[in-house]
Amino acid sequence: MDNKVIGDMERESRLAKGAEVMNSYAGSRLHKGENVADFQEAFEVKKLPEILFISSYPPRECGIATYTRDLLQALREKFGETFSFRVAALEETDVTHSYPSEVKYSLPKVDADAWKEIVDKINSDDNLKLVFIQHEFGLYEGRYGENIISFLNAIDKPIISAFHTILPNPSEFRATLIQGIVSQSVKIVVMTQHSAGILEREYGISKNKLTIIPHGTHLISSFDHEQIKAKNNLGDRIVLSTFGLLGSNKSIETALAALPGIIKKFPTVLYLIIGKTHPAVLKEEGDRYRDFLVSEVARLGLQHHVRFINRFLSTEDLLEQLQLTDIYLFTSKDPDQAVSGTFAYAMSCGCPMVCTPIPPAMEFLDGAGKIFDFENADQLTEAVVEMLSDPVLLKNMRLNSLHKIRPTAWQNSALAHIDLIMNCLKEPPTKLVYSVPLISLEHLHRLTTDFGMIQFSAISIPDRKSGYTLDDNARALVVMIKHYELTKDVSDFPLIETYASFILFCQQPDGRFLNYVEIDKSFFDKNQDENLEDANGRAIWALGEFVSRQNLFSEELVLDAKSSIQKAISFIKKIQSPRAMAFSIKGLHYYNLIELDPAIEKLIAQMAHNLASKYSDVSDESWQWFEPYLTYGNALLPEAMLCAYKSTNIEIFKTIAEASFNFLLSLILKGTAIKTISNKGWLTKGKDSNSFGEQPVDVAYTMLALAQFYEVFKSVDYLDKMRISYDWFLGNNHLHQIIYNPTTGGCYDGLEEHFINLNQGAESTVSYLLSRLVIEKYGKEVSVADINYRLI
Repeated sequence: MDNKVIGDMERESRLAKGAEVMNSYAGSRLHKGENVADFQEAFEVKKLPEILFISSYPPRECGIATYTRDLLQALREKFGETFSFRVAALEETDVTHSYPSEVKYSLPKVDADAWKEIVDKINSDDNLKLVFIQHEFGLYEGRYGENIISFLNAIDKPIISAFHTILPNPSEFRATLIQGIVSQSVKIVVMTQHSAGILEREYGISKNKLTIIPHGTHLISSFDHEQIKAKNNLGDRIVLSTFGLLGSNKSIETALAALPGIIKKFPTVLYLIIGKTHPAVLKEEGDRYRDFLVSEVARLGLQHHVRFINRFLSTEDLLEQLQLTDIYLFTSKDPDQAVSGTFAYAMSCGCPMVCTPIPPAMEFLDGAGKIFDFENADQLTEAVVEMLSDPVLLKNMRLNSLHKIRPTAWQNSALAHIDLIMNCLKEPPTKLVYSVPLISLEHLHRLTTDFGMIQFSAISIPDRKSGYTLDDNARALVVMIKHYELTKDVSDFPLIETYASFILFCQQPDGRFLNYVEIDKSFFDKNQDENLEDANGRAIWALGEFVSRQNLFSEELVLDAKSSIQKAISFIKKIQSPRAMAFSIKGLHYYNLIELDPAIEKLIAQMAHNLASKYSDVSDESWQWFEPYLTYGNALLPEAMLCAYKSTNIEIFKTIAEASFNFLLSLILKGTAIKTISNKGWLTKGKDSNSFGEQPVDVAYTMLALAQFYEVFKSVDYLDKMRISYDWFLGNNHLHQIIYNPTTGGCYDGLEEHFINLNQGAESTVSYLLSRLVIEKYGKEVSVADINYRLI
């Protein structure tokens, strides 16, 4: 279901406007004109269980309000088909706001009757399953916000509380207050190990009650720092920045005191001070602190080196300002600052940091910046000068910042929060549904020149030095064929022609294909050193798929593709690699749907018999496979056998296909998650498997095979496994982190034991798109198989 429809429409409105929503569903996920009446009855079965967040909320200008909005947006985008996420917004004294539709209640700070009324509504709402409290002492009424205790005591739903401030050396009163909140909560969320340690040691809170979920951060689409500087007319400046609601605790005067020494070495420095005065500070003392900073700028003669941006920036504008920053300065003088959204956002944009030793910096900053002592301007000067003097160091810090902070992306924070919520519910849903992102070809376009698809990328920036491969362009052609077949989007034609032409370019006079092409369109020498059979098989697969849709594309290019396949036949007959044979069987199967050539059918049968022979030689009751080991692209082999059956009607091919595929699925699909064969060491017959090192391409080939088997056997089990496999990209994996990046449209290159490879190269991105298009094509069948969870 279109996740914008899911995310933006209220569930109650959806029930009242069932027909309208179903038509929207038909327009976005199914072919237009299909009858969706069969969904209507199931659509009206039940409302989504509700999770209520109690927090400040925008348009209130408050760090916790922004935090809660970002968290809810991520939760709604990822799990808006499992839960309804609503808000009870904490108001300021004597201030009311006009809230967005997700705000269900508003809670005036000093109105006890209003709070009692909300408690009654919470307790009487059977559909409301859990209350999630965002806690900061100043948000609630009473001494240190003590009135929250009576509020929590009155709620009879499970409560999770997130602490945004944890102070060491608590007074007896403060310790008792925190312990009271903890006693009413089934779980407590903190954002750093440091905070968890303080709660254990100084407040006597059990470790089992605590869950650490770092402050969420935003994914960004571009990592071209210099390009963004140029766009903002700052290409000739070295940009330092600080952002956040201003108050004296920011200690920005320390940065101003450090600037003269920095400017002496680097005269083009510009320091951006981004953010308006904190509303609470403005109310108490006006703009006195900002006025002081302005006077310091004048006293130090820094007028041409300091720029104040005196407004509350939108998230989009803020992230752009951070992306053009060369070094971010974090000068807070609060040693007990348990969490900082400004720190997290700066790291998420890849900013090298110079930071005071607050707890988040001590946990995250190693290798991504430098620490200086509180209010020590000389140390700040020294750190910035050292970093600016070493471009390689600065570049490495930028990359380290991105790699260290990326697990905290809001999408991953949503995954961590939903795991916690599911564990705290008295009756959790029987199935957690990951919402399907819209199809994006953004990164595919980014990787593609007018000649072909570039092989690798550094994060999301194409690495032109890596050149091109036949492998990637063949898979990309299949993606674009399937995309056009589903969407009929004529803007796909240039990409289709580019990838098809690249494949034809790689073919040699003897019919074989070379794989590696330099950026200048010459062939790499390593083409002569590697076995290119698998790459040749992929070319035949792509060309065969292309020919099978000949009515969709230009006659001239289709004729060239047919000629290329015929030219390659003599080479195909010599192939020995099982996977090269499998790719070739697939390609020839699709090709022969159009050509109906007995000679091609015979060749398919010969290669399939070859694979069947390998299967007979190796397989036994406990090992039903074609080789004494499982390596990469394993699902391709049973899928090819099924294609061979479809082409020849030879029953043994179907039998072997089903047995081998079920054997593979028994190894990689257990329970509700997929775990592909490790690329750190293949699985050998009779030996234990390696556990980590998973590649997107293996998930993609599994999904393509599941689709093929569903077409033949019509088993709903294949549909279920199809969706489980796809959810691997969305976070249903052992790290509970996203593999697909919805901001760039790219896919990360691999899932390791403790981290994700953040580079978004051609193979991984195309593999994701192949998987996504399977879900697109079979979305209706998947929905029917799981109607209560996919549509409600």
